[in-house]
Amino acid sequence: MAMAMPTSSFMAITQRLDRPLPLSRTGLHFQRTHPEKEASWGGQVLRLPAADRWRLGVSFFPSIMRKKEKPEEIKKELLEAIAPLDRGAEASDEDKDRIDQIARRLEAVNSVKEPFKTKLLDGKWELIYTTSQSILATKRPKILRPNGKIYQSINVDTLRAQNMETWPYFNQVTADLVPLNVRRVAVKFDTFKILGLIPIKAPGRARGELEITYVDEELRVSRGDKGNLFVLKMADKSYRVPT
Repeated sequence: MAMAMPTSSFMAITQRLDRPLPLSRTGLHFQRTHPEKEASWGGQVLRLPAADRWRLGVSFFPSIMRKKEKPEEIKKELLEAIAPLDRGAEASDEDKDRIDQIARRLEAVNSVKEPFKTKLLDGKWELIYTTSQSILATKRPKILRPNGKIYQSINVDTLRAQNMETWPYFNQVTADLVPLNVRRVAVKFDTFKILGLIPIKAPGRARGELEITYVDEELRVSRGDKGNLFVLKMADKSYRVPT
């Protein structure tokens, strides 16, 4: 929770600029020529000549005029970065850092602030990238990993979710979703299906959280409570999770 800063912390400080004054936050220096001119900067009163005050204002122009990124451009960059990484199983630490940075740029332009109040989440999503080593089973020999597609399905109206592996194991798990805020839910797993056939009741500790940080008709970015990143693409909008 933010705390109010004492008024004294905002006290104006007047300095005589008899030599160049380094402004560490900007990397700029200003030379005194007309001490009677003043400009305010970060709660300080700086005596600057008119020309220096003009240059101070110009330093802001690049950030003001910076072109806002378009989601489609960032999505393309993200998909290209993900493509050679076998859903993340082949990702180096450098790859993971790069993809996380691209994902954060996409999250920054997310226009859907309350995803669980929209229909965008509904359907079956294919996992195309994750940092979760348990899902990727990277400690197993490659031949024993889930080599087929992996899906996650969500239905907002019933607050149900389902994770599904395909070849070679076809394991599944279903879960109830409990909203925690407008974009985060608690995930309470209820039934595992081994080989897609043998039902086993999930233990009470089988829980987690999921936050939807970006979603549109084609792509979803989510983050888990253990810090893992998930990127998924829409596979089947009509799919319904078993209740």
